[in-house]
Amino acid sequence: MNGELIALLDYYEKEKGIDRETMIKAIEDGVAAAGLKRKDEPSRELKVTIDRKTGRMDASAKLIVVEKVKDPRSEIGILKARRIKSDAKIGDELLMELEPRDFGRIAAQTAKQAILQRQRSAEKQKIVTEFKDRVGDIVSGVIRRFEHSDVFIDLGKFEARLPARERVSTEEYQSGDRIRAFVLAVENDKHGPEIILSRNNPSFVKRLFELEVSEIADKTVEIKSIAREPGFRTKMAVSSRDEKVDPVGACVGMRGVRVKNIVRELNGEKVDIIRWHSNLNEFIEEALKPAKIKKVEMDEAAKRVKVTVGVDDLSLAVGKRGQNARLTSRLIGWHLTIEKDETSEIAFENKLTQVAAVLAENLGIAKNVASLLVHAGLTSVEAIQSAEVSDIEQIAGISPDQARAIFDLAQKKAPAPAAEAAAPAEPKPASA
Repeated sequence: MNGELIALLDYYEKEKGIDRETMIKAIEDGVAAAGLKRKDEPSRELKVTIDRKTGRMDASAKLIVVEKVKDPRSEIGILKARRIKSDAKIGDELLMELEPRDFGRIAAQTAKQAILQRQRSAEKQKIVTEFKDRVGDIVSGVIRRFEHSDVFIDLGKFEARLPARERVSTEEYQSGDRIRAFVLAVENDKHGPEIILSRNNPSFVKRLFELEVSEIADKTVEIKSIAREPGFRTKMAVSSRDEKVDPVGACVGMRGVRVKNIVRELNGEKVDIIRWHSNLNEFIEEALKPAKIKKVEMDEAAKRVKVTVGVDDLSLAVGKRGQNARLTSRLIGWHLTIEKDETSEIAFENKLTQVAAVLAENLGIAKNVASLLVHAGLTSVEAIQSAEVSDIEQIAGISPDQARAIFDLAQKKAPAPAAEAAAPAEPKPASA
């Protein structure tokens, strides 16, 4: 048993990092607690000690010497006491050596529970000691189990929890998989300190770049702001303290190798890296590229900005389901609204209206019919003349009879053929 105890202590010290003295004290307290539960057995001021070198366990209790024993837990008869100590007297306290193995199965089970409890307590305390300064780091571990959508990860000496709220919705997790995550916090709950990890926090991406890009690690390139929709897309603004260093190029790396490594870690999540500008107008323009901005209106008091783009650039600026607009808003730290440029559209419609009015006047047709022709691309009499009747019939809102009438009107407007050249005048006879 002594050899097994020493081996047990060695295991917990080396593999779990738990202090040897802490474990010995836990065993002593556990066995003592078990001994106190024994019925009709000596247990007054019970004390259990373990030899730190050999692992030998000794137990003793202080019993009161009495004439007749009424409580065997705390008393010892005078005759039995004098066999242990010849000069014992009634009322004396006698130290009686006990055998720990005599505590029985219940005592052993109780001791085991106490040991495990103290072990967990020691491990929890060690979490605080070792991880309180590691918040913000990235750790690697193996997925061990799942509880209510939370993922528990073995970090070696410790176990950490990846809560459901910190998971990436597009990722799948399997037991036995190795995973990297961001140390979000060391929290205290009713069960003690706990390491909380995250994979969807924007700081996870930021820390990956700090580890991958040497220019960020040595402060040459700085990550100014970052916005993320986990599993889909991240926008990151960077600047350089050295004019000779391109911050975007440094993050992308030769042939994109640096950013590819990070995208691989993020399971294919897109990462947009843009150059940061102190001027908000320039910063927004950079963030919304390739969409071209026509106008920027700012409300500094409310930190709101309205951006106007061309009709063709609206979808680019807003992005799929508004994703680009949301990320840009978080990146710049202002509430962002993107609108299309109505003026160009209005101007185009006005021009079409004018063309339709001229066409209606030339052909002598209603303006609404002329408008249908213009919107279909038939903007002049000449265009209608070169078309077929069937082309006009296909325009919604124009009947076949109207199409034939419009075509005939256009043909009548065709220029008259050139008149034949006049015959030359007969020469006058020469005068006599």
